[in-house]
Amino acid sequence: MTNSGSKNLMSTVAEMPAIKSAVGLTQLEQLKEFTTVVADSGDFATLRQYAPRDATTNPSLILKAAQMPEYRWLVDKAIADNRKSGASGQALLSRVVDDLLILFGVEILKIIPGRVSTETDANFSFDRDALVNKARRFIELYARQGVGRERILIKIASTWEGIRAAEILQREGINCNMTLLFSLAQAVACAEAKATLVSPFVGRILDWFKKNTGKEFAPADDPGVLSVREIYTYYKKFGHETEVMGASFRNKGEILELAGCDLLTISPQLLGELKSDTAPIERKLRPAMAKDSKIERLQIDEVKFRWLLNENAMATEKTAEGIRLFNADAVKLGQFISARL
Repeated sequence: MTNSGSKNLMSTVAEMPAIKSAVGLTQLEQLKEFTTVVADSGDFATLRQYAPRDATTNPSLILKAAQMPEYRWLVDKAIADNRKSGASGQALLSRVVDDLLILFGVEILKIIPGRVSTETDANFSFDRDALVNKARRFIELYARQGVGRERILIKIASTWEGIRAAEILQREGINCNMTLLFSLAQAVACAEAKATLVSPFVGRILDWFKKNTGKEFAPADDPGVLSVREIYTYYKKFGHETEVMGASFRNKGEILELAGCDLLTISPQLLGELKSDTAPIERKLRPAMAKDSKIERLQIDEVKFRWLLNENAMATEKTAEGIRLFNADAVKLGQFISARL
């Protein structure tokens, strides 16, 4: 064998471990190469285990975490700190709940490198001014803990009033995550309001269609997946900077069909499934795919928004249901804290 042949063979052998390493990447590691992975959890152990960039919380997740013995100290701290304020009754309870949300957010930010989403009160979903004031209060509370607004996303339901609140907040440099989003009309209105990102709820859309059609859907034909694809394509085609973060997944297949989306927020169970599988995954969404799309620009004002939402039974029902469910869990969280007060 010639010297050049020996060198080529040696080079090939030297490269083999790197090739094997790339092939052996978990699906979670592969996904992170072209999508920002976000943990849909308030559990600190989960965040350490899966190393997401960002994390999202909501009243349901905080209620679940607050009841866990290992996080009871945060509840006790929120109560103790606010007893000193002199407030009582409902005013004290409200202050404790707000502080508890922020304390969880602060602890989460000690683990992750990116941003945490903190949700506004669901019962403010149709009150623009109340949403603006609550968001400002959250930012102030985070600031007292030494956390800058660049690391916070304020979660607001994608009602017309919520979108108008986001428009005001974004002008103030307060970034918003528009949640409970089930339609292109909502997504377009959010983008035009310059919201930082939107969170279309994939799994809840699937739930509605399965219930109302009696059909099962393969991941590629999943109505929730198709909704996110439509929103992603619209944003990229018309140059909107608002990011798309698929949320509320029911199975791993939905996630893999949206590989390449700007962000995906994923539950601990599905993060575990992705981490335990090394099968190769394919990037399904790319900005370039929007160029030849036939999708047409929507002109959205309040009348058009309300009409399109009204005509979309799934979006109307799931938005309203989501607000009710989040409010119910917020009430349960308040009752849990009241018992300790």
